[in-house]
Amino acid sequence: MASGGDRARLLLLIPTTTYRAEAFVEAARELDVDLTVASEHDSTFSLAEPDKLLTLDFTDPRRAAEQVKVFARDYPLAAVFGVDDHTAVVAAHVSAELGLRHNPVAAVEAAGDKHRQRVLLQRHGIRVPKFRLLSFDSDVKQAGRQVTYPCVLKPVHLAASRGVIRVDDAVEFGQTVQRVRAITDRAGPAAAAWATQGMIAEDYVPGPEFALEGWIEGGELDVLALFDKPDPLEGPYFAETLYVAPSRFPDAVQVELVACAQSAARAVGLETGPVHVELRYNDEGPWIIELAARPIGGKCGQVLRFGADGSVTLEQLLLGRALGRFEATPKRPPGAVAVMMIPVPVAGTLDRVIGTAAARAVPHVTDVIVTVHRGQELVPLPEESRYAGFILARGETPEVVERAVREANEMIEFVVGSALEDAAGSAR
Repeated sequence: MASGGDRARLLLLIPTTTYRAEAFVEAARELDVDLTVASEHDSTFSLAEPDKLLTLDFTDPRRAAEQVKVFARDYPLAAVFGVDDHTAVVAAHVSAELGLRHNPVAAVEAAGDKHRQRVLLQRHGIRVPKFRLLSFDSDVKQAGRQVTYPCVLKPVHLAASRGVIRVDDAVEFGQTVQRVRAITDRAGPAAAAWATQGMIAEDYVPGPEFALEGWIEGGELDVLALFDKPDPLEGPYFAETLYVAPSRFPDAVQVELVACAQSAARAVGLETGPVHVELRYNDEGPWIIELAARPIGGKCGQVLRFGADGSVTLEQLLLGRALGRFEATPKRPPGAVAVMMIPVPVAGTLDRVIGTAAARAVPHVTDVIVTVHRGQELVPLPEESRYAGFILARGETPEVVERAVREANEMIEFVVGSALEDAAGSAR
């Protein structure tokens, strides 16, 4: 039987590796909905509270949809929301099975598959880098002769710049293909059910990069934020570090970027749900680098607030729109925001983090969040995609918040086992 009377029930799909569980659960509480959280691992609490916790097989979206269909007989659902690329696919399958509002399955799967996405975008005349698909058993020497340098190798189904490496010549190409293949092998089977297997080699596109956060409703793009990325992303790896909003680029450039993102979302077939788009801009105009049918990752979303008093979080807005609670997006408060994503600096076992208190004391910094813990084995990009922490700032202008997060970042030091061993060796 259903619980909660007439209250809507939301199914939130959260992998155990996400940074964002707490923010989304708190958002559901603020929205006063009955919440069921699904993850890929069993919980001892699921037997005691079967309406609140659910275990699903995220590697098999169709099976997960059948599991939820059984669950929904006793606990009817108003909406399903996935927080990352893989759970967004599961949410699409579940929503299709239950007849709920959501992006179509084919569109979400295409958004999470770099090759399928680029084929669709190219077919619709949208500017994307020239690309070719390499299977894991491709003739590397032959492929290396057919690409234009510099090029960028990317696993088809990984996210957050994991396995993304710039290659400048044919000698590097063969070595990098083997490295990307190894990274993909270690990533596990999460996307095996729906994503093309392999990697793409695409032309490197110069120019400043942007991130657009949006919501698609009825196929129309509602822009929630357009971030500048002031740090150059030129390779060989592409760890994103700094987002600043609002954009400081001319209005005409911003209009082009938004129009490009809108066209890309339509080309992929997105209809209802979050969208996160990475774009570049140069003399030829805007280019789509990545499009994802999910919200911004990590802790970055915490800098975005909505409503005149900034009381609505990004997570509240996203879940509320999935539930049909917001007819329109409340405007963001005036001012600027920035987030510094701190990449893992070096491989090793984390011993301690120094300087967080001083970083928090920097004017305009609103929070410093360390997402790694003592004793954890740290692996930098491109082998892994986790960040060591996030620095958030809010202020009057983009220049003010950018300076604040850069200053705070300079104060933080991650001391790892290898660094300790080097220091001991020098002392001897």
